[in-house]
Amino acid sequence: MTSTRGKDGQRDLKVRVRSAGGRSASSRAWLERQLNDPYVARAKREGYRSRAAYKLTEIDDKHRILKPGGRVVDLGAAPGGWSQIAARRVGADAGKGRVVAIDILDIPPISGVTFLHLDFLDPSAPERLKAALGGPADVVLSDMAANATGHRKTDHLKIMALVEAAGDFACEVLGPGGALLAKVLQGGTEASLLAALKQRFASVKHVKPAASRADSAERYLLATGFRKA
Repeated sequence: MTSTRGKDGQRDLKVRVRSAGGRSASSRAWLERQLNDPYVARAKREGYRSRAAYKLTEIDDKHRILKPGGRVVDLGAAPGGWSQIAARRVGADAGKGRVVAIDILDIPPISGVTFLHLDFLDPSAPERLKAALGGPADVVLSDMAANATGHRKTDHLKIMALVEAAGDFACEVLGPGGALLAKVLQGGTEASLLAALKQRFASVKHVKPAASRADSAERYLLATGFRKA
């Protein structure tokens, strides 16, 4: 790794990764981005498991979906950054609200969070979740993303399939007035999903927190005011 000097002779603090070690150009670019990302550094300093914690923080600061005493489910929760924020905001880490994290990957324990080692598409998942929450959910969170193929259209279709599944799951477990927050990618195949959600939620819109990288197609779908069928 190297640093450079600007025209004024001052040290440029941006970290650059050398090509040694058999890294591809794409892996070097990813590593450089991580090393120079202020949110990555901040997450390490403040004890969060991922930079994504700040995305949820910024969205909730503005839209107030995580209320004290609330019941929250975090789909595809690993490594746990969103669960950490949810537990603090609803008071689960103080024994008040409840947060249940669901993932097929193991997650080290988080204060105030119940972990279900489970595929949320499993037919038993909704009932197991409600049992763990002690009732219907107030908020369903999903920061899930399918493994990238490098083909933009394919990747978009894969993540939209996940979002549609998360939406169906939310409609099974949310109580009246509940909210869904799910990651999507800009792409143009969302019309049917938006139409379906608008039939079940009072408000459906897209949000993009500052912590999302400016060059990323990532944004979040926020649906609030769930209506039971």
